[in-house]
Amino acid sequence: MKQISKLSVFRAFRSRNYLLYFIGRAVTQFGTWMQRTAVIWVIYSITHSAFLIGVTIFAEQFPAFLFSFAGGVVADRYDRFRIIRITQFTSMIQAVSLALLVYTGHTVVWEILTLSIILGIINAFDIPARQSLVHVVVADPSDLPNAVSLTTATASLAQLLGPALSGIVLSAWGAPVCFLINAASFGGVIVSLILMKRPAWQPKKSGKTILGEFSEGITYVRKTPVIGQIILMVAIASLLVTPYNTVLPVFAKVIFKGGASTFGYITSFVGVGAVLGTVFLASRKPDAHLKGVLFVSTIAMGAGLICFALIKNFPVAMLFAVLTGFGGMTQYTVCNIMVQSESEPHMRGRAIGILLMAIFGMLPLGSLVVGAVSQRVGAPVTVLGEGIISIVLALVFFEFLTKRINPKPLHHLPDEINT
Repeated sequence: MKQISKLSVFRAFRSRNYLLYFIGRAVTQFGTWMQRTAVIWVIYSITHSAFLIGVTIFAEQFPAFLFSFAGGVVADRYDRFRIIRITQFTSMIQAVSLALLVYTGHTVVWEILTLSIILGIINAFDIPARQSLVHVVVADPSDLPNAVSLTTATASLAQLLGPALSGIVLSAWGAPVCFLINAASFGGVIVSLILMKRPAWQPKKSGKTILGEFSEGITYVRKTPVIGQIILMVAIASLLVTPYNTVLPVFAKVIFKGGASTFGYITSFVGVGAVLGTVFLASRKPDAHLKGVLFVSTIAMGAGLICFALIKNFPVAMLFAVLTGFGGMTQYTVCNIMVQSESEPHMRGRAIGILLMAIFGMLPLGSLVVGAVSQRVGAPVTVLGEGIISIVLALVFFEFLTKRINPKPLHHLPDEINT
């Protein structure tokens, strides 16, 4: 492992705590994508409705929007290690409940939606704590961009492998097995946290309420132009571009005349692009022009969506699914890196929480819009429109994205970091 950490793309592995964090997240993200794929396929199998797929995605993600402000404040105020242990355990219970529901044959859409809402609330507290924890477990602040890219790569790799395996498992044993695999995967994070070396947590005193601290975070983001512009851009993309995955089951079953495995393949090819995007970012130097990368990635995602919508040949279409995944994941990762890098240490959890509110607030609304539009004009036309919007978005933010700024020095937190 020491030899691997000498490679520039894996330099964050020099931190023992980060290596443990990375392994734990890789395991659980794999299970998460298996469950996500299985839930979407179960809903589509029951209803044959793209709109209800959008409703399902909305049910999981919108609660994360509603409670992310609280999650960001909690991540700044309380022990992030303990928060993550709690969220992983409750997520495990949610996955087991979903497995029992489907296995017993009492599958009703509203019950699945209820469990999706519960998972969304859990994620509202899990994600801000998990993402802001990266600073705590990385020993050298200069390794932060690399660490964020590698952390995102765990989700990308899971997006590549999880849906493909989910399609196989769905065909052979059914959705309950996917949900049980996901439940078991949460143990990876719990074990990694137990193995980490860390000092005793020191409570942080604050005389403000949660709403007061959140209001302070909003003011901070508004007065920090780089962070504010990035969050605005990702919010628009999350509303009008990223929800293309809402209609992927329609492409699998109607356009490409396939089944669950076809859906898994499409999602996996998107995952191939996502992996390539995160490896590309992880290998770049710390002083890379990230805003320029964000501009190119937004254009790439738009071009990928346009070509995917127009091409009916499955193998050729998968090449553009890869391009779409590359652009989408690169865009998300760069936004994440810039928000974390530009945030003051005491505001980082709230800044991340606001970023997540922008994503989780717009994505579910976008899923509803995309699902409804697809019902009227069809999936190909809908995805074509999303691709065009992505390119227009990049051009609207052209001046901001092409104006290079001196990167803000990363903050070192010696009292929180352990190697």
